[in-house]
Amino acid sequence: MSEPLAFLKGHGTENDFVLLPDLDGTLHGPLDPSLVERLCHRRTGIGADGVLRAVRTDAYDDPAAVAARGEAEWFMDYRNSDGSTSEMCGNGIRVFGRYLVNHQDVDPSSPVAVGTRAGVKVLTFSGADISVDMGAPAILGDTKVAVGRWTWPALHVSMGNPHAVAFVDDLAHAGSLEHPPLHDPAEYPDGVNVEFVVRRGVRHVAMRVHERGSGETRSCGTGACAVMVAAALTDGAGRGTSYRVDVPGGRLEVAWTEQDRVVLTGPARIVASGTWLG
Repeated sequence: MSEPLAFLKGHGTENDFVLLPDLDGTLHGPLDPSLVERLCHRRTGIGADGVLRAVRTDAYDDPAAVAARGEAEWFMDYRNSDGSTSEMCGNGIRVFGRYLVNHQDVDPSSPVAVGTRAGVKVLTFSGADISVDMGAPAILGDTKVAVGRWTWPALHVSMGNPHAVAFVDDLAHAGSLEHPPLHDPAEYPDGVNVEFVVRRGVRHVAMRVHERGSGETRSCGTGACAVMVAAALTDGAGRGTSYRVDVPGGRLEVAWTEQDRVVLTGPARIVASGTWLG
């Protein structure tokens, strides 16, 4: 049996996470993938799309945490539900920020810097919503994805983690997304998050997503950012615009600034706390 672990449960537009407070690095080293899988299992565990470990940057020797020292007090150690490591999670970092405000007395009236494997991200708070500066997108060219008999052209966009954004006629064409969409393994050797997108109106789109390491989720923050960038480029809008991005779990707002920063805004809630008994 595992040692008991204190945890919290939170979500951002129904993209849900188990958060493990490990302020002084007591857990030491990387999280065991099998523990992450058991925590995230929706029938035998707590149930989640991933695990967030909250640790101070000076208490964790991960190179990304070390690099963030001096800029950020806190580091978000994020794992997908299969135990694999991911560089960034846009909904997860907003849940992380809500935890810091609610449970670590972090002042929400000032911007809050958080270290991640995709660099230091800065959060700002406005009521129920949290905005995060996700940094500059990388537009890496055309690709394609396939599900069953359907194949679509897609745009390769990196938001610190890889995305393939495909515009489709109907979100139902992506099927159940029980399995990862087919993609070029040479282009994405570590897998890819795939977003399927339809238009709903002017600067308004809707999406479904299959996240590498987690499967289809109700929302994906980095995916919404990649979708916004792809939509803006397709529309000839570019920087200095914002889009509404509908996800199955709610709505996100994404702005691409004139300074080439992508800013993600949406709600984040902590809904439960307890002790994992293993």
